[in-house]
Amino acid sequence: MCHLAPGSWEWVDGEKSSTVAEWGLICDRKFRAGIPASVFFLGSLFGSAVHGRLADKHLGRKKTVLLSCLLTAVTGFVTSLSPNVWVYALLRFSNGFARSGIGICCLVLATEAVGRKWRGQVGQYGFFFFTVGFLSLPAIAYPTRTSWRTMYRVTSLLPLAYSVVVLPFVFESPRWLAVRGRTKEAMDVLTRLAKLNGKTLSPELAIANPPVVRQVGHQADATDDADGFGIGFLYYGVQLNVENLDFNIYFTVAVNALMEIPAVFLGSVLLAFADRRLVFSSSSFAAAASCVACIFLGRTKGSWPQLTVEAIGFMAASLAFDVLYIYCVELFPTNVRNLAVSVLRQSLMLGAAIAPQLVVLGRVTPKLSFLIFACFALFSASLTIWLPETRNTPLYETMAQQEKEEKQAAGPGTETELPKRDSPLPDA
Repeated sequence: MCHLAPGSWEWVDGEKSSTVAEWGLICDRKFRAGIPASVFFLGSLFGSAVHGRLADKHLGRKKTVLLSCLLTAVTGFVTSLSPNVWVYALLRFSNGFARSGIGICCLVLATEAVGRKWRGQVGQYGFFFFTVGFLSLPAIAYPTRTSWRTMYRVTSLLPLAYSVVVLPFVFESPRWLAVRGRTKEAMDVLTRLAKLNGKTLSPELAIANPPVVRQVGHQADATDDADGFGIGFLYYGVQLNVENLDFNIYFTVAVNALMEIPAVFLGSVLLAFADRRLVFSSSSFAAAASCVACIFLGRTKGSWPQLTVEAIGFMAASLAFDVLYIYCVELFPTNVRNLAVSVLRQSLMLGAAIAPQLVVLGRVTPKLSFLIFACFALFSASLTIWLPETRNTPLYETMAQQEKEEKQAAGPGTETELPKRDSPLPDA
């Protein structure tokens, strides 16, 4: 169409159907189309650091989720008023910054309330609801296909509804409360949780204040972040690359969203008995193999074998993505856990920020994009050699406590439901 005379062609759903159509982001402007998506992920990168510190040091997990939901709703609605691509990109950055606190805080909040037996499965349950949200996107986008602005207005209502309808019934993390010295509130939460489970706590039980310690680094930081970069690039890149598969985009997005369901199910089952490193590396290798297969299966337009293999590869990438989050939660103690997960999210978003530009390049050379995705998957899988295993390890409260236990290399202890007086918060 770049060589056709103006007025000799038109957009199928009208000039207001998408940002590409409204602002003419084609031909010599085609790379501008990837900028808003890239800066959205950059916003998530910076927002993760801010929300992680807020959740660990100031507001706690629950209030940080509430703040993030409200800001996401506001920035999402304002994005629908964008007059041009540059203002749109700026508002996408702000929306990415705002919503970055939702996922990390919800994951940490859920896993800190359970013991090691259910930690992996509970973490996976959260990703199932993420999948439901993913599936809702084609259902929302198709009726609003003639106006991208309407789609933003509809989706902006969802985080607002969540903060009003759901969050009032959510408990703050008892672990975070205990680490902050608010032991009475922590016991209140444990008492209410016990009541919901049909149990009663002994009035003699108490929570000791964990010692305040210096913040130190962890030897797994760099490897974990590098894994996050590779998987973030792969997961979001493959997800965005569906536009280059020569299928209806609503259909391909729905197919990928459906593949999140078996990924969550497999993750829940495998994490119950398998090592985290094995699940992560196997999933990454499977995603790499699928990307390589897509190169050879995409020689004809609308190739169903290519779509099938791409969907399997996305399922593997989704499984690796989910397991990496669970792994990070288990690796760090309570007083820095939210910050650690936010740093992981930063590395994921850094990879995701680069992916849209590769997707734009894939419009010209689709095989190259799949080859690069495969290389990043192999890169992430190989890094697990340097990572420690966290399966069946307790959730520590402070870095000093974790270092002490690791140095002692004690055998597996007996998990208890509640602490004795003057004992640290239990992992039960």
